[in-house]
Amino acid sequence: MFLQIFSLWIPILILTSVTSFAAPFTFFGYDTGLGENQRLTTYTNAAAASENFLSYLIGVGTEDFEDVSVGSYSPMQLIFPGTGTATLTGSGARIDSTNGNGTNGVGRYAISASHYVESGDKGFTVTFSDPVSAFGFWGVDIGDFGGDLIIQTTNGSYTLDTKNNPGGSVLFWGIIDTDLFKSVTFSNTAAGTDYFAFDDMTIGSLAQVDPEKLSEVPEPNTIALVGAGLTGVIMMTLRKKRY
Repeated sequence: MFLQIFSLWIPILILTSVTSFAAPFTFFGYDTGLGENQRLTTYTNAAAASENFLSYLIGVGTEDFEDVSVGSYSPMQLIFPGTGTATLTGSGARIDSTNGNGTNGVGRYAISASHYVESGDKGFTVTFSDPVSAFGFWGVDIGDFGGDLIIQTTNGSYTLDTKNNPGGSVLFWGIIDTDLFKSVTFSNTAAGTDYFAFDDMTIGSLAQVDPEKLSEVPEPNTIALVGAGLTGVIMMTLRKKRY
């Protein structure tokens, strides 16, 4: 009887490991800006969100846009070392830069080095050469004209409450989803009113998601359902054996 029950446990335990990874989860941190002409020197909340996001990943690649010429407009090719490539498309998206510790005069600046993507309210799309499981980015000066940032992956849509934030504010947002996605699209609810900066985009393949770290994410509903199913299978097996 023990062997019969154990053989039934195996597919259920496999189901548990797969199902517990299925639901996407996100990371978000936001630091209030100091105005259009003053650059933040520390991003406590955004940096914590970024570090947490990266802690789930192994050997991922980040595009910092330093190898893309200032003034380049979309479409543009992006390179994520160690992970893959992508194409950025969208009307009005271009590479800009800031030098020193200031802004571009209207609240935008790079997170690392000097280059960043500047985009208008029409938004842009990043399409990956191969489907990915993780994506994260830094955003600057988003929402000071009353708009919420909308992020659309192949699998779903996410709206960040960014409206009416001060100029020069900084955020980090990331997602890990084992249901692979092929693209990410950025847009804003305040069409026709604002420009934004994006920098240090990171992608990760499914193989680059740390399974041990991911298994720590609580899935109480999934665990409860699988537990109930396991109990039912055991009871059915015992009942058949008894009669």
